[in-house]
Amino acid sequence: MSATTLGARIAAPAARAPVWPSGWAAGLAWIGTAALISLWPDADDLGRTWELAALAAGFGGAILVGAVAATLPALAPRLAPLRAAGPWLLVLALALAAWELVTAKLDWLPRPFFAAPQSILEVFTDDYARLGESVGRSLLLVAPGYALGAGAGFLFGVAMGWSRIVGYWAHPVVRLIGPLPATAWLPIAFFAFTSSRGASTFLIALASFFPVTVLTWSGVSAVSKAYYDVARTMGASPWFLVRKVAVPAAMPSVFVGLFMGLGASFSVLVVAEMMGVKAGLGWYMQWAQGWAAYANMYAALLVLALMCSSAVTLLFRLRDHLLSWQKGLVRW
Repeated sequence: MSATTLGARIAAPAARAPVWPSGWAAGLAWIGTAALISLWPDADDLGRTWELAALAAGFGGAILVGAVAATLPALAPRLAPLRAAGPWLLVLALALAAWELVTAKLDWLPRPFFAAPQSILEVFTDDYARLGESVGRSLLLVAPGYALGAGAGFLFGVAMGWSRIVGYWAHPVVRLIGPLPATAWLPIAFFAFTSSRGASTFLIALASFFPVTVLTWSGVSAVSKAYYDVARTMGASPWFLVRKVAVPAAMPSVFVGLFMGLGASFSVLVVAEMMGVKAGLGWYMQWAQGWAAYANMYAALLVLALMCSSAVTLLFRLRDHLLSWQKGLVRW
């Protein structure tokens, strides 16, 4: 290859990325949904219809801008995750249009049990103060409970997997009590603790304790003895074996237990807040159901789902950081 040809290739501009068909379809679908919401009259007097249409149109416009930007060589690599989400963006637009049709426009589903999308939007715009306070109270309840349960479960699981004596005495107890749902301890918890907050924290900690304990114990027990033998030949102490051999090798199992404990903690959170706590998402849902305000209940469920999903995402990021050495060995 001549120097002239090579120089021409280097000087030539980078080729544009391929067109993003699903992105264009999703953007147009969101704009079409906005037109449906705004132009088709509601079957009943509902608030926030125009605001919902504006949000859908703005979201659709943003997707179309992203579809144009995704073809630019400088932005295409950064927008690769957005390209992968194209089918989901399209399905969500169609789902919102179908939801709007069967509730607000055609009134096929009985109210108030099935709320229209604009009714849920109205909850976020009008009752944001109470809903925000409930979110804060739930976070202050689930965070320390999960941290206590997961921390104690990790330490107890390491002790069970490392020490035969601890494993001998603790294994039957864990097998007997572990399968019991944490909510079965409600009467005992509210009797043993002087406040509903303390009882709720205990139940959340108990829900996360057993999965983390069992998976940590399983991970430590499954570590190959050859690792210990190699470390001992180099003069490693028992404490070094636990910190540098047993625990790192068991971390994949530990994170499985952390994920399971996180889901159990949020489940117990809702039940515990329905049993005497004066604020929180569980209390908010019970209050909304008592007043037949099902739109408020659905809004709280959506917020709870986003909270749990965000917590799982953070846990995934932590796992990716701590177990980055496994990316070439385990499919993520």
